[in-house]
Amino acid sequence: MTRAPSELTIRPLTGADELGLFLRLSYTLDHEVAGDLATGRRRPEWMWVALRGGHVVGRIAWWTGQEGGSPQLLDFFDLDDTLPEPERGAIGLELVEKATSAVVPAGAERPEYGRYIPPDWREDPAARDVVEARIRVMEASGARMLVERLRLEWRAGTPVPEDTGRLVFRPVTGREDLVALMTPVMEGTLDAHGQADLASGLSARETAEKQYDEEFAGLRTPQEWWRVAELPGGEPVGFVIPARNNYHPMIAYIGVLPAHRGNGYIDDILAEGTRVLAAQDVERIRAATDLGNVPMAKSFERLGYVNFERSFDMVWDQP
Repeated sequence: MTRAPSELTIRPLTGADELGLFLRLSYTLDHEVAGDLATGRRRPEWMWVALRGGHVVGRIAWWTGQEGGSPQLLDFFDLDDTLPEPERGAIGLELVEKATSAVVPAGAERPEYGRYIPPDWREDPAARDVVEARIRVMEASGARMLVERLRLEWRAGTPVPEDTGRLVFRPVTGREDLVALMTPVMEGTLDAHGQADLASGLSARETAEKQYDEEFAGLRTPQEWWRVAELPGGEPVGFVIPARNNYHPMIAYIGVLPAHRGNGYIDDILAEGTRVLAAQDVERIRAATDLGNVPMAKSFERLGYVNFERSFDMVWDQP
């Protein structure tokens, strides 16, 4: 890619009072930014803009799930899509490189880049241009595509199947109870993030512990919602984690132990997780699954979850 024009100014926001400047470009998460700033999930110094005169031609921002924590995810990266190539790409690459060098400490692992995209983005020429422009810039910065995912949603009023009685559900009793079940689920996992952790050299147990500590330990909704599925005799079959993050009720994780796969238990377990959240009178329940995880996607579809969006994740390999 060619370099961006020299008159370009790239800088972080000076404070929350510049939020309006950041919002001159648009993305589906714009409505969350003010709240994230107020709670410390974002910081002005993690939010950068590329300016040509008074016109915003690019922006980038990182997010953290913990107040006072380090950046965990690069989730905003937008460009002025009226600009031609290669100018648009050059601006984007300079923005990514300059902001990253300031936000991410030298030698530290770069947070992955995630973006929500339309479900039909490949068929819509305008949407495809936007998506591919972001991917090209990130690839030019050294990133690679990890996974594309389906984003799914159950909506209030959608019927939830009755308990079939095939399984008995009990609450999770603690970290070890769940990690012990997550560990064998890593065998043959179709989840790209789990596969990447295993490929990095982590054991199945270490991968399960990492996922628990990074994703589930900080959930603020009651752990009593989490369910272990067992056969009537007490043999564990799988588990589901119905929860709520900072934004939505969600199915955070669902798994079936290898010995019990292929028996249709995934539908029973997903239905139980959905019943737990539906009982809270929620308007919607969010979930996601990798595009390649066809069995899980079909289970969500059978339970009435709608594919309203997709997403992709890109990562930078460690030197």
